Amino acid sequence: MLRSAVRSAAAGLVLLFAAVLAADAGVQGGGVAAAPPAPVRLVSAKKGLPLDGPTVIAHRGAAKYAPENTLAAVDEADRRGVEWVENDVQRTKDGKLIVIHDATLKRTTNVEKVYPDRSPWRVGDFTAAEIARLDAGSWFGKKFAGERVPTLASYLNRMERNDQRLLLEIKNPEKYPGIEKQILAQLRSSGWLDATHVMDGLVIQSFGVAAVRRVHTLQPDVRTAVLGTPSRAQLPEYARFADWINPPYKSLSSAYVSAVQSLWGPHADRLEVHTWGVSVGQAKRAFSAYSVDGVIL
Repeated sequence: MLRSAVRSAAAGLVLLFAAVLAADAGVQGGGVAAAPPAPVRLVSAKKGLPLDGPTVIAHRGAAKYAPENTLAAVDEADRRGVEWVENDVQRTKDGKLIVIHDATLKRTTNVEKVYPDRSPWRVGDFTAAEIARLDAGSWFGKKFAGERVPTLASYLNRMERNDQRLLLEIKNPEKYPGIEKQILAQLRSSGWLDATHVMDGLVIQSFGVAAVRRVHTLQPDVRTAVLGTPSRAQLPEYARFADWINPPYKSLSSAYVSAVQSLWGPHADRLEVHTWGVSVGQAKRAFSAYSVDGVIL
């Protein structure tokens, strides 16, 4: 595919850019530079979101430009040249996997109008068919009226069509026992557990450390990530089952990033740091001053 050709052509420039960032981090730190990060890739030949550089991951799709966690947001990320997309997965009352962030349907759909007597409108209290009736786009803008809450299956199909990569977050795993196994089954059914996706197109993350561990146990070849800022004392244990540590920007320090990147994960690769909760300016600093591997923007 065209994007595969772009990745190959950009490889030399990527290595040079990574080296420059590592050297810059050492200068700003005023001491010996931390070990340089592993090679990182350009987002694409096009300008991604408002930011180019090492890995940029579109948070809930291109959520600043289209309603979050919808197929429209996936397509907007693709239009803006962003290969990696982050999403959130939860489960309906009848056991279907859907893509939505909040524990309730209130903020991003018209659920109050359609089902006025079912407050507090928790995701797990509605069937997939009931949720499929909801408008998940009008709250963001009239042009997105009629956009729906996607199933995980439809989301994966759209990303595959766009040749995108997925950072999948298991949201509130404690509310949905067994969801890790179910997500893996859907990924397998959709063709996302083949060697190509597993090696270079899929990472599963969660704030729930137990959920991340379960994913690794169930499907050891899939890369995983822990959201949050584990203590440095915890990092060696987490490196047994997690490939990425993804802390919020406000908790970053050069020492912490270096501590993470000094460890090797379950797939014999250096642990990576992908930060979130960032502005464009903070993202640029995260690359240059902290040498993170990526930002979720």
